[in-house]
Amino acid sequence: MLGQNQFYNRTIRKVVVAFGTLFNDIQLQRYSKDGNTKYEIFKVPLSYGPKERYLTQITSDPDLTKSVNVVVPRISFELTTMSYDASRKLVSTAQNFNYGSTTGLSTQYTPVPYDFTFTMSIYVRNTEDGTQIVEQILPFFKPDFTVTVDFIKEFPQKYDMPVILNSVNVTNDYEGGLGDGTTRLIIWDLEFTAKGYIWPAVKTNAKGLIGAAYTDTGGNTAYGFAQTNIYIDTQNRDAQRMTVNYATGNNYFAIGETIRVANTEITGTVIYFSNNAVGTLILGELNKLLEANNVVIGDFTNAKYKVTSVDKTPLRAVEIITRPVPQNADPDDQFGFSDTITEWPNTLI
Repeated sequence: MLGQNQFYNRTIRKVVVAFGTLFNDIQLQRYSKDGNTKYEIFKVPLSYGPKERYLTQITSDPDLTKSVNVVVPRISFELTTMSYDASRKLVSTAQNFNYGSTTGLSTQYTPVPYDFTFTMSIYVRNTEDGTQIVEQILPFFKPDFTVTVDFIKEFPQKYDMPVILNSVNVTNDYEGGLGDGTTRLIIWDLEFTAKGYIWPAVKTNAKGLIGAAYTDTGGNTAYGFAQTNIYIDTQNRDAQRMTVNYATGNNYFAIGETIRVANTEITGTVIYFSNNAVGTLILGELNKLLEANNVVIGDFTNAKYKVTSVDKTPLRAVEIITRPVPQNADPDDQFGFSDTITEWPNTLI
């Protein structure tokens, strides 16, 4: 749609699964007639589907041989409606970033907030079973209960999804006449609203993206340190790191001198030259990226070298390390922080 490639994040499915997981371990305890002796405990079956389907399944018995208490108690739930929630709208242009050493840098625009309405029905044979199941649910909703969901596997962030209990209703269906007191089926209907999101496509750029950052923590001090690396997209910038054939070149490039690429219109400025057999050359202010086999010529020094390879991996532009001062301070002490900032191109050498 709208020129986008096919994508499917399974976010709606994950909302449904997260909601159902809240109720998949409800147990029912049977008691003796005196109400004190426990003699049976079992898990109440949970299924996804419309209420009408399970009512038909429970009450249908063409041969009149199946008792209702054989198929109840049970619980069913269903996603009934979805509606946009403008009150939770995020900035449309904001993005999430995540850098992986093997997958490159992934980006995704902020999700769209939606309210998911669920109806849940509890089918029981007698009043005691119904109240026992309901009492295992209601205390957790005041009126909401928050569940943490891992929506997007490409990103480490997990999101809290509040689930709000809107209403509770109970109805009785009678098997015999109105006066004989024979109860056929008791149904508890609960309605919930899950405050979820729907995510757009994840875009992965194996080359990196300008301004993307990741944070690492560690160290052997009381508080460790926080390290942030900011990467540059190697295919969308005006600077480039490369290796030149030092053995066949001549002279040395001067820092800051203008360079030109033979037989092309590419120009740039020398940021760094290794001046040894490694042959590392970093150029800035480029009007176009270089390729292998290009010949670089310096305007001032007349140095001339052939490019053997260009860097294709994400380049680190800025490294910021923040440490507490003093590093062995206790939580109740007064302490500050020190920042060590290393800017490009030193982080590339």
